[in-house]
Amino acid sequence: MPRTTEGEVGGVDAPLAVIDSDEARAVRSEVLSGLSQTEKWISSKYHYDERGSELFEEITRLEEYYPTRTERGLLARWMPKWVAELRPSTLIELGAGNAEKSRIILDAMVETGSGETYVPVDVSSDFLRETARRLESEYPSLEIEPEVADIVGPLEVRAGLPGPAWIAFLGSTLGNFEPHRAIELLGRIAGELGSGDLLLLGVDLRPGPNKPVERVELAYNDAQGVTAEFSLNVLSVINREAGSDFNLEAFRHRSHYNAEKGRIETYLESLREQTVRFPGADTVHIGKGERIRTEISSKYDRPTIDHLFERAGLTVERWIEDDEGLYALVLGAAAE
Repeated sequence: MPRTTEGEVGGVDAPLAVIDSDEARAVRSEVLSGLSQTEKWISSKYHYDERGSELFEEITRLEEYYPTRTERGLLARWMPKWVAELRPSTLIELGAGNAEKSRIILDAMVETGSGETYVPVDVSSDFLRETARRLESEYPSLEIEPEVADIVGPLEVRAGLPGPAWIAFLGSTLGNFEPHRAIELLGRIAGELGSGDLLLLGVDLRPGPNKPVERVELAYNDAQGVTAEFSLNVLSVINREAGSDFNLEAFRHRSHYNAEKGRIETYLESLREQTVRFPGADTVHIGKGERIRTEISSKYDRPTIDHLFERAGLTVERWIEDDEGLYALVLGAAAE
């Protein structure tokens, strides 16, 4: 993509990359729609190219980022018991990433002799293929059937797979969706659940006595700047896929907790007046200090999950939290 110097606004003296495909036009349409709003936004799904997926995996290992290790601890504690009792044959994981936490579930499924199939679902095809390749050698007794898909689209992953099946949606990824979108996604999951099938959901809990707001915010503002790099990577993805000329050096990462909405909100803040160009003569003016929201991360408690589940046609079968009240695992079933 064209280089933009401090004296150039949006790289006006450099030609834009010519990207003219149905996919590129769809990306441009979606991104321009979000950037045309009074409160500008870009979908968080654009974080997850191969580099973005790698950066997120790095984030999960940071000291400040408590959700991953807390969820992993809950899985290690409860999966052997739950799997031995409920004996799932298939594990379908939405947003599988490197499947690190899934291995805890898969180990329990292999140990009990119930496991037959693992279906990792992810939007990053390169990352997913590498994950599937490693899993095939680690779990020779399981059928590994990777599925490249965007989880915001139709879910068609359950048909023909041995049951009972668990659909795992871990990492509190549900929190990346506005409430009505979360209900839509949970509703699609509910539609995939047959008799004996379950949803395994991981959710980050709201601040409380043992979880100050400062601890939550620190998880999204690490001292090493990995989260900032992850946040800015979304602009690299848009440049590559849509042909725009965002200058990454003209933005900085910002995250804070919105107590009224119960969520972390992540923004890219413009460091100066600038104009970003897209192929087809579309331009977006961004003022100094203006922000583009790139991600939300909602935090939950039992009442909010009960409400979402009820609206989506699900019921909570089991709810467990860690000792500090940081995180919860939920088993859900389709409502009768």
